[in-house]
Amino acid sequence: MKDILKHEIVIYWSKEYGHFIAEVPELSGCMADGKTYEETLQNVRIVMEEWIETAREKGWEIPESKGKLMYA
Repeated sequence: MKDILKHEIVIYWSKEYGHFIAEVPELSGCMADGKTYEETLQNVRIVMEEWIETAREKGWEIPESKGKLMYA
Protein backbone atom coordinates (compact mmCIF):
# COMPACT_ATOMS: atom_id res chain seq x y z
CA MET A 1 0.00 0.00 0.00
CA LYS A 2 2.92 2.36 0.55
CA ASP A 3 3.10 3.08 -3.18
CA ILE A 4 -0.30 4.84 -2.98
CA LEU A 5 1.05 7.33 -0.41
CA LYS A 6 1.78 10.01 -2.99
CA HIS A 7 -0.42 12.75 -1.57
CA GLU A 8 1.08 16.05 -0.52
CA ILE A 9 1.79 16.42 3.19
CA VAL A 10 1.94 19.84 4.84
CA ILE A 11 3.95 19.88 8.09
CA TYR A 12 4.13 22.92 10.35
CA TRP A 13 4.94 23.84 13.94
CA SER A 14 1.96 24.61 16.17
CA LYS A 15 2.87 27.05 18.90
CA GLU A 16 -0.56 26.46 20.45
CA TYR A 17 -0.04 22.69 20.87
CA GLY A 18 3.76 22.62 21.11
CA HIS A 19 3.97 19.93 18.43
CA PHE A 20 4.44 19.62 14.71
CA ILE A 21 1.18 19.09 12.81
CA ALA A 22 0.92 17.23 9.50
CA GLU A 23 -2.10 17.60 7.23
CA VAL A 24 -2.92 15.77 4.00
CA PRO A 25 -5.19 18.24 2.17
CA GLU A 26 -6.39 15.75 -0.46
CA LEU A 27 -7.52 13.23 2.17
CA SER A 28 -10.26 14.98 4.11
CA GLY A 29 -9.54 15.10 7.84
CA CYS A 30 -6.27 13.18 7.50
CA MET A 31 -3.78 14.66 9.95
CA ALA A 32 -1.30 13.70 12.67
CA ASP A 33 1.10 15.32 15.09
CA GLY A 34 4.42 14.62 16.77
CA LYS A 35 7.10 16.09 19.01
CA THR A 36 9.65 16.10 16.19
CA TYR A 37 9.42 16.58 12.43
CA GLU A 38 10.50 12.98 11.86
CA GLU A 39 7.99 11.57 14.35
CA THR A 40 5.25 13.64 12.73
CA LEU A 41 6.13 12.30 9.28
CA GLN A 42 6.07 8.72 10.57
CA ASN A 43 2.73 9.30 12.29
CA VAL A 44 1.06 10.86 9.26
CA ARG A 45 2.17 7.97 7.04
CA ILE A 46 0.42 5.57 9.42
CA VAL A 47 -2.72 7.71 9.46
CA MET A 48 -2.69 7.96 5.65
CA GLU A 49 -2.53 4.16 5.38
CA GLU A 50 -5.41 3.83 7.84
CA TRP A 51 -7.42 6.52 6.02
CA ILE A 52 -7.01 4.71 2.69
CA GLU A 53 -7.76 1.30 4.24
CA THR A 54 -10.96 2.64 5.81
CA ALA A 55 -12.00 4.30 2.54
CA ARG A 56 -11.54 0.99 0.70
CA GLU A 57 -13.54 -0.92 3.32
CA LYS A 58 -16.41 1.57 3.11
CA GLY A 59 -16.31 1.87 -0.66
CA TRP A 60 -15.36 5.54 -0.60
CA GLU A 61 -13.49 7.13 -3.46
CA ILE A 62 -9.78 7.60 -2.80
CA PRO A 63 -8.62 10.85 -4.39
CA GLU A 64 -5.67 10.61 -6.74
CA SER A 65 -2.73 12.82 -5.92
CA LYS A 66 -2.72 16.03 -7.93
CA GLY A 67 0.93 16.72 -7.20
CA LYS A 68 2.05 20.03 -5.77
CA LEU A 69 -0.85 22.03 -4.41
CA MET A 70 -0.84 25.82 -4.44
CA TYR A 71 -1.41 27.89 -1.30
CA ALA A 72 -1.95 31.61 -0.87
